[in-house]
Amino acid sequence: MFHTLDKINADPFLLPNITLGSEIRDSCWHSSVALEQSIEFIRDSLISIRDEKDALGRCLPDPLHHHQIRAKKPIAGVIGPGSSSVAIQVQNLLQLFDIPQIAYSATSIDLSDKTLYKYFLRVVPSDILQARAMLDIVKRYNWTYVSAVHTEGNYGESGMEAFKELAAQEGLCIAHSDKIYSNAGEKSFEKLLQKLRERLPKARVVVCFCEGMTVRGILMAMRRMGVFRELLLIGSDGWADRDEVIEGYEAEASGGITIKLQSPDVVSFDDYFLKIKLETNKRNPWFPEFWQHRFQCRLPGHPLENPNFQKNCTGNESLEENYVQDSKMGFVINAIYAMAHGLQNMHHTLCPGHVGLCDAMKPIDGSKLLESLLNSSFSGVSGEEVRIDENGDAPGRYDIMNLQQIESNRYDYVHIGTWHEGVLNIDDNRIQMNKTEMVRSVCSEPCLKGQIKVIRKGEVSCCWICTACKENEFVQDEFTCKACELGWWPNDELTGCQPIPVKYLEWRDIESVVAVAFSCLGILITMFVTLIFALYRDTPVVKSSSRELCYIILAGIFLGYICPFTLIAKPTVTSCYLQRLLVGLSSAMCYSALVTKTNRIARILAGSKKKICTRKPHFMSAWAQVVIASILISVQLTLVITLIIMEPPFPVLSYPSIKEVFLICNTSNLGVVAPVGYNGLLIMSCTYYAFKTRNVPANFNEAKYIAFTMYTTCIIWLAFVPIYFGSNYKIITTCFAVSLSVTVALGCMFTPKMYIIIAKPERNVRSAFTTSDVVRMHVGDGKTPCRSNTFLSIFRRKKPGTGNPNSNGKSVSWSEPGGREIPKGQHMWHRLSVHVKNKELRCNQTAVIKPLTKSYPGPSKSLTFSDISSKTLYNVVEEEASESVHFSQMSPSMVVHRRVMVMPPLQAAAEDIQSPKVLPPPPPPPPPPRFIMEQLQGVVNKFATGIPDFNVVMPVSGAGNGLRPIYNPPAMQPQILPLQMGTFSKVPVSLPSEEEEEEEEEEEEEEEEEEEEEENEKFKLIQDYVYERPGNLEEEEEEEEEQATSKLTLEDSPALTPPSPFRDSVASSSSVPSSPVSESVLCIPPNATYTTVVLRDYKQSSSTL
Repeated sequence: MFHTLDKINADPFLLPNITLGSEIRDSCWHSSVALEQSIEFIRDSLISIRDEKDALGRCLPDPLHHHQIRAKKPIAGVIGPGSSSVAIQVQNLLQLFDIPQIAYSATSIDLSDKTLYKYFLRVVPSDILQARAMLDIVKRYNWTYVSAVHTEGNYGESGMEAFKELAAQEGLCIAHSDKIYSNAGEKSFEKLLQKLRERLPKARVVVCFCEGMTVRGILMAMRRMGVFRELLLIGSDGWADRDEVIEGYEAEASGGITIKLQSPDVVSFDDYFLKIKLETNKRNPWFPEFWQHRFQCRLPGHPLENPNFQKNCTGNESLEENYVQDSKMGFVINAIYAMAHGLQNMHHTLCPGHVGLCDAMKPIDGSKLLESLLNSSFSGVSGEEVRIDENGDAPGRYDIMNLQQIESNRYDYVHIGTWHEGVLNIDDNRIQMNKTEMVRSVCSEPCLKGQIKVIRKGEVSCCWICTACKENEFVQDEFTCKACELGWWPNDELTGCQPIPVKYLEWRDIESVVAVAFSCLGILITMFVTLIFALYRDTPVVKSSSRELCYIILAGIFLGYICPFTLIAKPTVTSCYLQRLLVGLSSAMCYSALVTKTNRIARILAGSKKKICTRKPHFMSAWAQVVIASILISVQLTLVITLIIMEPPFPVLSYPSIKEVFLICNTSNLGVVAPVGYNGLLIMSCTYYAFKTRNVPANFNEAKYIAFTMYTTCIIWLAFVPIYFGSNYKIITTCFAVSLSVTVALGCMFTPKMYIIIAKPERNVRSAFTTSDVVRMHVGDGKTPCRSNTFLSIFRRKKPGTGNPNSNGKSVSWSEPGGREIPKGQHMWHRLSVHVKNKELRCNQTAVIKPLTKSYPGPSKSLTFSDISSKTLYNVVEEEASESVHFSQMSPSMVVHRRVMVMPPLQAAAEDIQSPKVLPPPPPPPPPPRFIMEQLQGVVNKFATGIPDFNVVMPVSGAGNGLRPIYNPPAMQPQILPLQMGTFSKVPVSLPSEEEEEEEEEEEEEEEEEEEEEENEKFKLIQDYVYERPGNLEEEEEEEEEQATSKLTLEDSPALTPPSPFRDSVASSSSVPSSPVSESVLCIPPNATYTTVVLRDYKQSSSTL
């Protein structure tokens, strides 16, 4: 104090012509003593000294110089005290009298509150800055779980409170917090230490905001309890670098880190202080006491003699021995300078241009001095800037000290870093812990990358469980995972999101390569099939397959193979439109044509199964089928266009999973289900008709191929639906579903035809696509309804009864070897059609038996009448009769007429059989006699049941019977003339009873007109259907008209011709292709022989006939 005042008073620039004095009082680091001494300051300031005499009477004598001290004057301010708690008590008194107070070591946070301590200022930083510095040290080494201890009192409590608040803000946790008095007993310190050890091994670091004596008490307890290097202490400036704190307990305190106020040594003070001697000390009344304590000696006879020391002081002792300057010396000097600079500023304000004190500063106004002190700055004793802010606090500057073992038994404080106004700087290489490795003080280890902290309920924030974020989440902060938006994915560091690359089917993908290769192969095959069909469009195999519908199917197959290209291409508006259009349209074209074709076959078969073909089916022509198929296709086209209008196609991003992004077309479920549903309806309809027509004759087995196609297609599309809606591979699934479905249609329907056209041209003839070798027969008058519903009932003999003995008028068919086989028994007929009509009740029946194919021109075979009459002609085993068959005695004999015309032998007949060739058309046969149809009106009223075998009925020419042989093989091959049947005679036969005759006549009279009209209409309908040639060109129709006359001659009547398709077109102008047997194998002879057989009154059932 004296040294600093001397320098200020000697400074001509600081308070010139003004001398600063001092009154020094000892607070003894106790509040009550400091408060008592403060009252003396105030009393001296309040007493008005009128004269020097009065003032001298109240002064204390100087014990050293034995003279009276000059009278005291009112004080301007107070420097000190050092303790924060004592400073608070003093401030509470001084601020009542507006006396400013500047502290040099009081660091309590509370003193920064200007509402409570308005006149308090200090040149040291607040403890809140010291708490921040301690927290920065803890954070630097990731000590997140620490214990806290502080000294009972304002200093420790305010400092620790600040540390806890800052730690909570930074996420540090206090494992255990406790307080203790500096002068507490040993048991209290041991109890405190036991609580600290309970937090081991997690909380190894103890933050101690304590005074020096408190730290020493903890070290002593550690020695007593054997706690060595288990805890690491971090001390405040109350410990700093004071040797008296650790003396004797250096090992327990080793590794400790302390905070020390940054204050360089004042060299000028050392020079002044070390020169002071007992005899030279004139102003310090406490110097003799200090000298005795410093050198452990006594001053005998001195008023301040200390009898506790035995050694006498010589006065020659040197202060340089073991001298260490007090760490707070610089702050004391700076506090004095702060008061001086405050007065200087006040003088400049109140006394401008005046030397010395002016009247405005007599006496000193404390409030104005406070204003001059706040927000002031000056250069400190060591040259550093000292600045007092608006709260009266100085900036924070701390030195970081580390107690280290320098030698085996020597410990010392080592400067390892600094903390300057919020910036920590520590040299980690210089620090030394109490363990070989770095001390860890954490409750939970830090979480790994991609993990967050999950704090249990009731736990402190530093104790957590690490939980990994989800795969699509990144770590937003240490406690939060945040999911990335769709189309984004966490980066490698899991600190943010980055866009996911958009995927789509590319041409180089393996599935795309397979689909495109398959489609290209299908396109080539489809084009080849279409070319072959166009080249062979007039051949039977193409014409029998409904050419027009086949072209529609091929077009749909071609579009089906185009679909994968639009599906695999990168989605654009154009490709999306094509996808929506082609996928549904291609399948609709195929299945609409197939439905039309199978429906036509089903209707033809349904008409052929009728007992009598009464009406021609509608819409059977080729163009009608094309129109029907076009209507079905247009339904699908309308549906697709409507959906396109409702949902315009365009590419969108699809997210099948959180980590995938695909560029696809915005096809909704409705856009898929509606077209596929309609195609499914077509498939089911086609499958139904294909199943219904699966048992058609062998030559019409195209329906079986269609059936197989539809069964396979159903399987494909039934598998497509769950795969499409249940997987993420919708595009490639659609590609293969469409390609496979059209491939099945192409393979199953067109492969057999291509095989015949290319590999088996000899089978590409008409007969291969006609009906089976079956004979159709119609027997009876047609007026009596059929009483049998089965085919076998036709061959049953009728038992005698009272009913009408006439035939029931049914058509009967027998089978004979096919056109490609040599007939059994040298028979010339392969098909036989029999129709019997009843003209008059009492007339004989007339049966017309005519071949539907030409004669068999075997070179070595001859035709005998026994062959004609052979029972094997029918290829049917006749049912056993209950009665023997015999002629009636009144039955006339049968007469057979024949006409034979001999022609030259045919050339290369044998080759014609093996290799088909086109022969020139035969000359037109002579016009048929008009009596042919009239001769068919023979009537037989009743048959007897006992006629002999049919061989007896059909006698062969021989001697004595008046008949010429039917056929004599001449030198040249004869031609068989057309067969003519006529009535030889009409011989009355036994009449039925009158009652029966009356009943029959009544029925005939009522139904005659109606039946005749209905029969005429049925014949007309059959004739129209049989002669119809759908899809023929005009040239073909003109050529057919030229042959109409000759063909009608062979046909005689459409009533005798089986309905299409079960007839041979050689005998009609129907569009059904002619039999290859009749045209190629059997050749076309110029003439044929027709025989008229007159059956008299045979009592024989028509079925036997």
